[in-house]
Amino acid sequence: MSKMRPVGVVGLGRMGEPLAIRLGKMRSDIYIWDVNPDIRNKVSKNKNLFIAEPIKMSQKCSVVFFVVPSSKEIKLIFNGKQGILSNAREGLVVFDLTTSDPTQTKKIAEKASEKSISYLDAAMSGGPSGIQEGKLTLMIGGDKKVLIKTKDVLSLFTDNIFHLGEIGSGQTMKLIHNMVLHTMFLATCEGARLAERMGINVKDMIDVFNVSTAFSYASKHRFPNNILSGKWNALARIYNMDKDVGLAIKLAKKNKLKAELGEKTLEFIHKAVSRGMIEDDLSLLYRDFDDIQKMKI
Repeated sequence: MSKMRPVGVVGLGRMGEPLAIRLGKMRSDIYIWDVNPDIRNKVSKNKNLFIAEPIKMSQKCSVVFFVVPSSKEIKLIFNGKQGILSNAREGLVVFDLTTSDPTQTKKIAEKASEKSISYLDAAMSGGPSGIQEGKLTLMIGGDKKVLIKTKDVLSLFTDNIFHLGEIGSGQTMKLIHNMVLHTMFLATCEGARLAERMGINVKDMIDVFNVSTAFSYASKHRFPNNILSGKWNALARIYNMDKDVGLAIKLAKKNKLKAELGEKTLEFIHKAVSRGMIEDDLSLLYRDFDDIQKMKI
């Protein structure tokens, strides 16, 4: 694989935009695309970023990163006469950075393989700041040899890379990760409500957690920065919680495993969704915790 070929980024949202900008600071040849022309025009004003449709990326790039909402969007770009599958050069490497259903990812990867395209799923953790600081964590499934060949590109924005097995393993790990993450968040919310009821300041509870064994991302970051600050700005939607925990539970059921705590988390999320909160910031679950908890669905 030639290191001189451009690198492509498809999808310029919360994670895709900082990825493109970070790569543009490190290399001189980054192709970018988003379905929204206003977004792609805005992002293209950054250094070394050039607008190119996915079909052109598939012919010119060594690596293309998909940072779109789900497998559905990738299928739309892959299929058809103007799709990547019909036009890509042999040896193209595609990294799927979405949090999606691993079953669908495997199907896409099989079709890509028929066209000599290497397809790896690379689920992310660390948020936009992780990309900006070059400290993103990637959970990867797929051909390890291809991963090794592309580490020079991945190292431009990652600090931790875990190869977890065959295609779909990275997304499976991310779904497990998010099920645990969101369950811990709701448990922390419940603990905070009990602390309030017993006359203990929630900030004091969080301070105790952060120097003890109840420490978590929720206590270290979510509560201090997004909730107790009054900003309610976790920059993650309840929609994403619903999707990710739902997919994790689906995987558990498919493999005949009962994930009781995950199911309780999903039940709580569904209550919030039924209140019309699906597009709301997930930090608002704490604000409305008591009302959501009382609901029956």
